[in-house]
Parts: sequence; C-alpha cells; structure tokens
Amino acid sequence: MSTSERLIESTRELLWERGYVGTSPKAILERADAGQGSMYHHFKGKPDLALAAIRRTAEEMRATAEGVLDGPGTPYERVEAYLRRERDVLRGCPIGRLTMDPDVIASDELRAPVEETLDWIRGRIAGIVEEGKEQGQFVPSLDGEEIAAAVVATVQGGYVLARASGSPTAFDAGVRGLLSLLAPRPA
Repeated sequence: MSTSERLIESTRELLWERGYVGTSPKAILERADAGQGSMYHHFKGKPDLALAAIRRTAEEMRATAEGVLDGPGTPYERVEAYLRRERDVLRGCPIGRLTMDPDVIASDELRAPVEETLDWIRGRIAGIVEEGKEQGQFVPSLDGEEIAAAVVATVQGGYVLARASGSPTAFDAGVRGLLSLLAPRPA
C-alpha cells in the first residue's frame, strides 16, 4: 500500500474512532507509519486528507448498499437484505458518526460526501418501495421517500441504541419492528 493510501486508510479509521478534532496529524502519521512530511507531500493538510478519507468511506458505503439493494429478490426482500446485512453494530456507522461531528457538519466540503451518501441511500430505497407498490407488494398509500427515511433512521438510530446498551439487541429489535410494518400485504 502506498504512503498516500496508508494515510487515507489511517484517517478513515481515526475519524470513525475519534472524530475530526480527535484525529491529529500526529495520530494519522503514527497509524500510517509515515514520516512527518508525508501528509503534506500528498495532501494540502488535515482537511484535504480528511476529505479524501470521508469520500472513500462514502464510496465504500454506497457500493456495499448498492450490492445489497440491487441484489436478487422482491423489493421487500432487498430492503430486508439491506436492513439485515452484516454490520459491526457496536462500532456504529462510519458515515452516521460523522453527522455527529460538529467540525464535519460545519464544513460544507467535509459534510458534502456524508450528505450525498445518505441522500443516495434514501433515494435508492425510495425507488425500491415505489417498485414494490407498482408490483402490488406494498400498499399504495406508502410514500417511498418517507419509508426510505424511516429505513435510514432505523439503521442509524439502531446503531445509537446498540452502542448505548453495549449490545446489538436494540438494533436487531428496530430492524424486526420496521420489517413487520413493511411486511408485504397478502395477495
């Protein structure tokens, strides 16, 4: 792995663990096993490196979601697969955690990939819900955008509840509850 890749990967991990303020250039360099001038050789500074790391995290999150949401199955089964996909629930969401970081949210540039990713996921799920309505799987009164917001809120809120309790039980309960509400209507 090149030095710039190690710097990006180290920053991604540190942002997830410590947030923007807690991610010092020194910590990045130590984690990346890189020399002191390396960061400034490859990046303009910490904000530039953080942006590269956030973009990479956002791209990976979209790719993972896309793989599940574009997978086989009915619309309900694809939403279910997204909700039930393997996650490190107690660690939380690397993108969702950034929404709680005041320095990321205060920066239009750093916030943009976070916002774009969450918007993309909501848009993709809304489309799947509309597809399910067209197929008669979901009741016509469901609003795809509202259901998509509820799915994302369940996932993100589930992370918070799981972390607070130290157990994935609350996350799993939220997923089961939402899936029971979305269960396809009988034919």
